Amino acid sequence: MAQPLAFDLNIPETPEDQGSQEPSPYDESDVHDSFHQIIQEQTQWAAAQALELQPREPGAGTQEASGSAKGAPVHSSATLRILASMPSRTIGRSRGAIISQYYGRTVRLRRRTGRPRLGGSGRSARPSLRLYDLELDSATLQEEERQMLLVRELQSLTVTQRDHMLRGMPLSLAEKRCLREKSQTPRGKRRGWRGHRGLGCWSWLRDTCVLALHNLGLRLLWGLHALRPWRYSLKRIGGQFGSSVLSYFLFLKTLLAFNALLLLPLLAFIVGVQAAFPPAPTGPGPAFTGLELLTGGGSFSHTVMYYGYYRNATLNQPCAPLLDGSQCTPEAHGLPYNMPLAYLFTVGMVFFITCITLVYSMSRSFGESYRVGSTLGVHAITVFCSWDYKVTQKWASRLQHDSIRTQLKAHCHLQELLAEWQLRQGPRSACGRLRQVAVLVLVWLLCLGTTLGCAVAVYAFSELLTQQSPVSAEREGALLALPLVVCLLNLGAPYLFRGLAALERHDSPGLEVYVAICRNLILKMVILGILCYHWLGRRVGALKDQCWENFVGQELYRLTVVDFLFMLLDTLFGELLWRLISEKKFKRRGKPEFDIARNVLDLIYGQTLTWLGVLFSPLLPAVQLIKLLFLFYVKKTSLLANCRAPRRPWLASRMSTVFVSLLCFPSFLGAAIFLCYAIWQVKPSSTCGPFRGLDTMYEAGKLWVRRLEKAGPRVSWLPWVHQHLVENTFLTYLASALLLAVIYLNIQVVKGQRKVICLLKEHISNEGEDKIFLINKLHSVYERKERSRAGRTQEAMKLVDDREAF
Repeated sequence: MAQPLAFDLNIPETPEDQGSQEPSPYDESDVHDSFHQIIQEQTQWAAAQALELQPREPGAGTQEASGSAKGAPVHSSATLRILASMPSRTIGRSRGAIISQYYGRTVRLRRRTGRPRLGGSGRSARPSLRLYDLELDSATLQEEERQMLLVRELQSLTVTQRDHMLRGMPLSLAEKRCLREKSQTPRGKRRGWRGHRGLGCWSWLRDTCVLALHNLGLRLLWGLHALRPWRYSLKRIGGQFGSSVLSYFLFLKTLLAFNALLLLPLLAFIVGVQAAFPPAPTGPGPAFTGLELLTGGGSFSHTVMYYGYYRNATLNQPCAPLLDGSQCTPEAHGLPYNMPLAYLFTVGMVFFITCITLVYSMSRSFGESYRVGSTLGVHAITVFCSWDYKVTQKWASRLQHDSIRTQLKAHCHLQELLAEWQLRQGPRSACGRLRQVAVLVLVWLLCLGTTLGCAVAVYAFSELLTQQSPVSAEREGALLALPLVVCLLNLGAPYLFRGLAALERHDSPGLEVYVAICRNLILKMVILGILCYHWLGRRVGALKDQCWENFVGQELYRLTVVDFLFMLLDTLFGELLWRLISEKKFKRRGKPEFDIARNVLDLIYGQTLTWLGVLFSPLLPAVQLIKLLFLFYVKKTSLLANCRAPRRPWLASRMSTVFVSLLCFPSFLGAAIFLCYAIWQVKPSSTCGPFRGLDTMYEAGKLWVRRLEKAGPRVSWLPWVHQHLVENTFLTYLASALLLAVIYLNIQVVKGQRKVICLLKEHISNEGEDKIFLINKLHSVYERKERSRAGRTQEAMKLVDDREAF
């Protein structure tokens, strides 16, 4: 970007200016005073001569050059007048122009017939100086006369119109107060008071009601704004630890919204309906022992918590249970509430809504994170433009102070890491590059080997549990063995990956973060893949005469609960205990860093478990909601007491985009594939659940269509819709293609916007260079004219001297 020229605006005053100069009404800076001098000079000289390029007096350039700063270009007064007339230089204007303009406005307002509306006299912005000479005619209207006329016109207006007009004038408070006092004479004040009393009680009551409703609306808006969850806590975290740590808690808040959106339809169409029509009890259920909170079994197995509790019958008609386990036959020509169909369509609906919401969130965050923003002068913006002067409360000012300090720390850390990166970018020998490649390959092999070993351990342990006999009610604690092994591997392997990453020494700190996310994500997804194969491949065959859907739901519940317990233990021993040891044993005051990547991947892992278990445990999103609520307060307390912000810089908006993308593609897409396979390919249990007696869960939709065909001509269009819209695979592929096309178009639109922004910035830079070029050319023209005029004057003086000598 081209640097602007420094102008010397100290214009020598003419004799006419002495004593008549008035201060700027805005009183903003000395620059305004300088431009005010230029405006006065232009106004006084415009009546005598047209605005043109005037040559300077001989010797003026020498005087100005001697008084100007060293190295700064010196321009004549005519050049400065032209510069002051530019639209970009209209900083302020004199009080006379304002009074003249508002005098004409009050005249037009008084001449209107009837009482005008308040919206008719809108507020005015500062007009351009190009109309300055037209508004300010010193030969016909003096400032005092215009002020007197303005006062008279204000006196002829009503009190409301007068106040509105004075409020909209761009004058200082002292000048507005002076005009108000002059326009309100004692007799006028008494007349205004009598007129106010003459308005009556109805007018006073109306104004009071309007003001009360306005205040009530403002308080309601403030209350709704304050009811946002964790508003103060998020502000405190963002102020003390920066936007990078805040992105973790915002992501946790987003997951809360997703789970609430997932839970509401399930409660309305499945859980609530089944609870209103409970099945007949088959016998006394097991007593509550408290171990169910960890295992999910026991008394929980016979509640709406799991798939096996739901019936395969209509819930709004009496129907006796059949001995063979087949479905009940509803009355002819009826459309009852079909529980299997409601179960299937509700799960499909919540997944579809979640998919649309995820795609929208990802596209929006992608557009926000990849906007092109200028990084030039970011320190100056942070120091001089970050403070909000509307902040009056002490706690709010303290939070803002901490936020600015955290931003400056992040900028300093970024400079340090960039300096280290530049040092590493120095010329390397072939041996050094070969050594680095060998270290990278070795570390990746060790990480992949660790992941493969964890997967083999999970598979072997699950096979061992499959071969054992079913666990009795007295030994339900043994069911926690597999979740404990899985959570131990998920907790210990990332620490090993972090230790190996210290050997790599990546060139970019951002690349180091992405590599850590990739390794942890591969570990968690491989383990979940092994578990899905264990549930749908091995357990379905091993539990032929039992309700395997309940077992899968209980396994996912146990994994969710044990994962939460391990997160609490990691917070306790990994953050609190490490801080105490470092302070007591090693006498260091440094706190451990808050690992954003690992904590966010833990959240994604827990949400994946919830999506996998929606079909088998409809209330699992409620368990996830409770887990996230507790986790927020635990992590917030540990962060404020035991952790510090990470040293490596994080682009919070871009990291949020990465988190939402990981939540959408590996997590949600994998869960959707798992559930689609369970619905279309796996045979349901014959002893429990709404799909008992069917070959697949999807067959419930086909049975419903057959009933609709027999229900009558009024609903004959529904089978056609099911046949051509649901069972037609072409529409599924078309919808997928449209979804991918929308994502691609959003990406292309963002790229186009980035390109347009770059072009506009380049255009602004070129405009600035053009202005500098034209000003220099103008100055060179003046210099040539002065030299030619000085030369002609010297020749004329020499000729006169020669004539006198002759």
